[in-house]
Amino acid sequence: MIKFNEKQLVMQSVEGKVHPPIMKRQYRTGSDGRPWILPATGGITYNFQIGDGCMGLAGDHVEPGVSTKNPDSAMDMAYNTLTCVGNQAKVITGEAKGAIGYVTGKHGGIDHVMIAFEQEVLEKLTIDDKFLVKACGQGMTLTDYPEITVMNLDPQLLNKMGIEEVDGCLIVPVTKVIPAALMGSGLGSDTMLSGDYDIMTRDSKSFEELGLQELRFGDIVMIQDHCNDHGPDYCQGAVTIGVIIHGDSYISGHGPGVTVLMSCRQPKIKAKLDPSANLAKYLNFKK
Repeated sequence: MIKFNEKQLVMQSVEGKVHPPIMKRQYRTGSDGRPWILPATGGITYNFQIGDGCMGLAGDHVEPGVSTKNPDSAMDMAYNTLTCVGNQAKVITGEAKGAIGYVTGKHGGIDHVMIAFEQEVLEKLTIDDKFLVKACGQGMTLTDYPEITVMNLDPQLLNKMGIEEVDGCLIVPVTKVIPAALMGSGLGSDTMLSGDYDIMTRDSKSFEELGLQELRFGDIVMIQDHCNDHGPDYCQGAVTIGVIIHGDSYISGHGPGVTVLMSCRQPKIKAKLDPSANLAKYLNFKK
């Protein structure tokens, strides 16, 4: 078990509601100049959840499960910042009241928090439903690895991820290793304690060599030579671990989104390729 400051972590309530799909414009122009009208962010996505493929969908930036937001901007900033991947979420209104789900990611720009619920719960939810999240994890520090910055990670999830400790390093199971050059939209952000940034997928050669067509919602991935102790920085030897939180995109500079879970400017984190390294496994999620 990885030791961390468990007794110092604070758990607080934050609240959001289903945020419906919105369109400020109908067309989205792809990197090839082609205009598209497709499903995108928001609402309740019934047929794509964590564990499902996030590539090749007839959609753009599709978010799995339930997309949520707080309608008050200040409350929404707290909701998006304090929630962590793996936090428990409870339905507090409507026919599905009392049902439990789990936070699976945070999408910057649209500022959504995504929550996974079992299929029978999704069928009972409506656009008006609200959710209470037990936010916990921000402020986590690893006792034996002070060089590693941890963020957006539920403390119970940390010890379900199969991370090993070898020779002063953490060995993290990941499905893919992503080179720094493929990281796009989201660069320049002040912090990665909310939101995400995207893997660019328009280069066919990189796409095929890295097997990006196999990416799934909920996959744990490593990003090489990127440090995210504040905003994302290129730094040779740095390592970032994150989770895939939304689907691919046709737009230049965009692609599957990654919410950051841990990062280090030194090579204190190493990858172990494991195709099963996905939130669906760690959260024992059943569709």
